[in-house]
Amino acid sequence: MASSGEGRRHHHHRNLVPLAALISREMRNDKLEKPSLRYGSAAQSRKGEDYFLMKTDCQRLPGNSSSTFSVFAIFDGHNGNAAAIFTRENLLSHVISAIPRGLGREEWLQALPRALVAGFVKTDKEFQSRGETSGTTATFVIVDGWTVTVASVGDSRCILDAQGGAISVLTVDHRLEENVEERERVTASGGEVGRLSIVGGVEVGPLRCWPGGLCLSRSIGDMDVGEFIVPIPYVKQVKLSKAGGRLIIASDGIWDALSSEMAAKSCRGLPAELAARQVVKEALRTRGLKDDTTCIVVDIIPPDSSTQPSSPPKKQNKLRALIFRKRSRESASKLAKKLSAVGIVEELFEEGSAMLAERLGNDSSTAQSTSGIFTCAVCQVDLAPSEGISVHAGSIFSTSSKPWQGPFLCIDCRTKKDAMEGKRHSGVKVV
Repeated sequence: MASSGEGRRHHHHRNLVPLAALISREMRNDKLEKPSLRYGSAAQSRKGEDYFLMKTDCQRLPGNSSSTFSVFAIFDGHNGNAAAIFTRENLLSHVISAIPRGLGREEWLQALPRALVAGFVKTDKEFQSRGETSGTTATFVIVDGWTVTVASVGDSRCILDAQGGAISVLTVDHRLEENVEERERVTASGGEVGRLSIVGGVEVGPLRCWPGGLCLSRSIGDMDVGEFIVPIPYVKQVKLSKAGGRLIIASDGIWDALSSEMAAKSCRGLPAELAARQVVKEALRTRGLKDDTTCIVVDIIPPDSSTQPSSPPKKQNKLRALIFRKRSRESASKLAKKLSAVGIVEELFEEGSAMLAERLGNDSSTAQSTSGIFTCAVCQVDLAPSEGISVHAGSIFSTSSKPWQGPFLCIDCRTKKDAMEGKRHSGVKVV
């Protein structure tokens, strides 16, 4: 029995699998042995603006324990903690509500990157509507079996220490100082990039974006810094080999002190909880407590291994160059088997564009129902067919080559899209 109109509305989808069949299929797949997770966290607070989330009992199919997945996230706030707290409370549900119902596991994982973009933008839009001025980074990690999906804005980094010796960074730092593409995007959208100048014209500190003076180019919140600081996340999805691996997710209090390699090496061989404490300790030892410092360690452990991961054999290092082979469509499964055998991580998806049209794609089939009920691809509000504006339309006033092609946005989210792309000045509402 559907508890709301939600369940009934989706009956209009064709090719829905009956729930019982879906569950039995999940159960069968589950016997192929999911890895187990061990995780732990550690933090040292200075300003009280770091928040984190560890939730290991999420379910793709509510009530079905074989469809569990886990979420680990870090939110490093600035100019107050309101944005970090709001994002911690709301981001997960916004992401989940952007995934079409009734998908099997594979389709669910494929729908995730797009849902993450929608969830980040919706969270930002909702928080900004409250009129508070703080902001936050968000590094949001979903672990489902061997598949790890990471979405992030800001500079809280997630790294993977794969069994096999190669360390890879699963996020991109959205810092104006290091990120040339982001500098160019911000200036093209109408922001100014420069250092703080003190009396006498001397420039100090990192590159910042003006108005506002933020050194990040992407974040959630920050309504006082110009709307070219966008909440559209870099997203990467990888599949670990059957040897498993360790994720280290941490705020910049760690990464300003330690390189990815130093962090991974400092805690190898320790169980997750101790490992997280060790990384924090190591960061404080090199740099002192200059900033809130938070670390989550997640070990993805093969089902048969009762022991702690041992140190990797040296000869694996030759494979470092292969670590992210783009999967070739025709023999993806063959390649996956080969990669898995040698302990190589397979990359399933990667995209960092700040353009909403590129990130939400143009297949209208997934987001729209055939019943004539359309929903906004970002905030999931129902639209009458006449209300939606295609994400591909040039601007509110122009017509696109494919204005009928989804996904569609409500007027509100469309206005936000234009603002993020520098198509209207901050604070000017299009009536």
